[in-house]
Amino acid sequence: MPHFGIPRIFGLLGLLTLFLNSPLVHAQQTTPANKSAAVPSEYVGSETCKTCHEEVYKSWEKGPHWKQTLKEGGIAKHGCEDCHGAGSAHVADPADTSTLFLFGKASAKDINARCLSCHVGGPQHMNTINSEHAKNDVSCASCHSSHHSETNEFLLKKSEPQLCYGCHLQQKAQFDMPFHHRVNEGLIQCSDCHNVHGTVKPKQVRTSSTQDAICFKCHTDKQGPFVFEHQPVKVDGCQSCHLTHGGPNPHMLKLSNVNLLCLQCHTNSTFSGAPGAPGFHNQASFFQSCVLCHSQIHGSNFDHTFFK
Repeated sequence: MPHFGIPRIFGLLGLLTLFLNSPLVHAQQTTPANKSAAVPSEYVGSETCKTCHEEVYKSWEKGPHWKQTLKEGGIAKHGCEDCHGAGSAHVADPADTSTLFLFGKASAKDINARCLSCHVGGPQHMNTINSEHAKNDVSCASCHSSHHSETNEFLLKKSEPQLCYGCHLQQKAQFDMPFHHRVNEGLIQCSDCHNVHGTVKPKQVRTSSTQDAICFKCHTDKQGPFVFEHQPVKVDGCQSCHLTHGGPNPHMLKLSNVNLLCLQCHTNSTFSGAPGAPGFHNQASFFQSCVLCHSQIHGSNFDHTFFK
């Protein structure tokens, strides 16, 4: 008996040690603490937030989000906490921000999802999740600020076009060219042609109500319909001949010589269905500018050669 008792005792002690160190025992011991930590945070109201964040509160009070609070007749029930989450845990321990949604620390995807919980409706935001901005991790908070915006209408961090130039440096240089759309002069804005929240068209370009190019919103005389259409206008769009932002050539044409621009399509080569230039057109002198004769180059109701 004594020979078999000692090993048996050591075996029982070993099993007891394994049991006490098992994850199950530790989980049971920590369950009460976890339960207390897992108590959901409760809403405390914007006035409570104001006691510490008075400056932020005052700027928010002047913006359009304030008008959406319930007491102002809007849909937002909890003010600050509709965006940042319930704050009772943060009030109890100001160092505890674990239950809050902090825009400065959240990912672009999470920020966009938070904003779209309200701003998902309407034609402006229908393609936000598929936009070029979203694909490049540009969030709503990259351009908008609910608390420190320069423009009250859309809560932009800067006014256009300076806001856009923060990333689009190439386009900024194009608008400084001799011939350009008058964006820097304030006549039009980037968002007049582009839907910054995304479109089904490339480059986030807007379309008119008839699904034509947005260019026709201003250049109505070029829209038609015409009896004799210039096919590139309807098929390839204005950018087949023109630079969209600005360039060194009059009328923002891609090439300085008009005839060279036309000859890109109007050749005798087999790749183009456009008629070639007649043999009597001397391209070295008088006929360098095709539009001297073909004046209605965007389309005509009277002549298939666009003479009038």
